[in-house]
Amino acid sequence: MKVKFFAQIRELTGVDELDCDVPVPATIDGLREQLMARGAHWQQALQTNVLCARNQTLCEGTTPVSNDDEIAFFPPVTGG
Repeated sequence: MKVKFFAQIRELTGVDELDCDVPVPATIDGLREQLMARGAHWQQALQTNVLCARNQTLCEGTTPVSNDDEIAFFPPVTGG
């Protein structure tokens, strides 16, 4: 699956996109846990206040994912 990172998450991890495989069945939360296991910067980037999308549609952490999906993680957007 292709995983994309935006804004502060991209800055903290130093990665804008990566390919990874997840065991099936998997969820967004499971993928986040797998990514956070990469180290402190990943934990800081993905631990709180993170929105996610599966195939360009906002989703919850319990959303199932497969290796054919495109997943995006990004911080909440504020206006002003």
